[in-house]
Amino acid sequence: MRSQNSSSNQLNFLSPSLKEQLNDKQSLYLLSDTINWSYFEDEFSGLYSKEGRPAHPIRLMVSLLILKAIYSLSDEELVEQQWEMNPYFQYFGGFTTMQWGQPCAASDLVHFRKRIGNEGIEKILKHSIELHGKDGRDKHVSVDTTVQEKNITYPTDAKLHKKIADKCVSIANKEGVVLRRSYVRTTKKLVRDTYNGTHPSRIKKANAAKRKLKTIAGRLIRDLERKLPHNGYETTLALFKKVIAQGKYTKNKVYSLHEPEVYCIAKGKAHKKYEYGCKASVVLTQNTGVIVGAMTFEENIYDGHTLTEVLKQTSSLTGSYPNTATVDRGYKGINSIEGTAIVRPSKPLKRDNAYQKQKKRKHCRRRAAIEPIIGHLKKDHRAIINYLKGTTGDQINFIMAASGFNYKKLMKKLKVIAFWLYSKVETFTSFIEHVFRLSIFNQTSTLKRTF
Repeated sequence: MRSQNSSSNQLNFLSPSLKEQLNDKQSLYLLSDTINWSYFEDEFSGLYSKEGRPAHPIRLMVSLLILKAIYSLSDEELVEQQWEMNPYFQYFGGFTTMQWGQPCAASDLVHFRKRIGNEGIEKILKHSIELHGKDGRDKHVSVDTTVQEKNITYPTDAKLHKKIADKCVSIANKEGVVLRRSYVRTTKKLVRDTYNGTHPSRIKKANAAKRKLKTIAGRLIRDLERKLPHNGYETTLALFKKVIAQGKYTKNKVYSLHEPEVYCIAKGKAHKKYEYGCKASVVLTQNTGVIVGAMTFEENIYDGHTLTEVLKQTSSLTGSYPNTATVDRGYKGINSIEGTAIVRPSKPLKRDNAYQKQKKRKHCRRRAAIEPIIGHLKKDHRAIINYLKGTTGDQINFIMAASGFNYKKLMKKLKVIAFWLYSKVETFTSFIEHVFRLSIFNQTSTLKRTF
């Protein structure tokens, strides 16, 4: 059930409100007064039932998601630590007086993300673009792809087979099944034997341990299939069998049991040959640096094939397709999408005049600005590793990272404008005081001459 707005503008005569206590030139304070909170109330109110226990206010939950993205905080860190210590967070959440305690449980953020889904997260991104005004409606954009890694361990066959063995034993204990043998102590020793398996003196022992782990995992799966009292684990056992059956050259491998959607991506980096997660695409305005498109993909598709979906998302967020989209040489084969010209670095055409050559060169040079923006998304807004579950979690985490970047950029603009206005007012006030003092001085000097 949707909750009623508990925040009130009525002043407390015993203690001043947060609006009076806080610095009105602080960037988060300014952002709170700039965001149209009624927009989120109207968009998300239809997702709540009219019966049942009242939920937390929509503004509170949306503000927590935005704060999490801006300051790169986890759910627990935001709710349990930062909220009570930071009064600006509470003012941003819609409270008028200082609060003692947590605004909600950390798990409530999980439920709220599931409630609004990808469409709701895109509405948060859309609002962050609209707040930038003309800067968010630039007709020239840059597009690039990156990898959003998943929070999984580096996958090896030995690790996966050990986890399968442990999970089979766990399922057997849960269902009251007596296995022929659990191999708990044996698998621990075999995993240790696989360490440093490329050393010449350990290759033979490590390879034997890997084969033994695979045999034990298959044996436990078959024993469990025979003895399970009911068939409630078909999907889980099928996943285990797929891991056992996959080889060196198998396509669409499983790299994690709890995140089977993860796939391997090779971007040609010198420091990291392979990354395990999902491919993500970013659309950035060339002249103003506002992110107007961000999405992830469930498959490791060719970069050129990502353009159609990400530009479609950009048009839905901004209202129209851009005129040009500048990309790198990895997007070969695509020249135009829905009226958007795709610009790639290439040799100038013979029919191009000097102006056209200079224009293409300018677009391609400006495209390089998207690389540090991707770095900021990863380091400053939690896109370097995704801790949310499933492909839906991939999409939500990356879009919220883009929203956090836009809101943080807007905070810097608002702070500059606030200090500029403050300096102008201060200059005007000092000027008035100077004129007033000068007039008083002139009057007193006239009086002295009179007497």
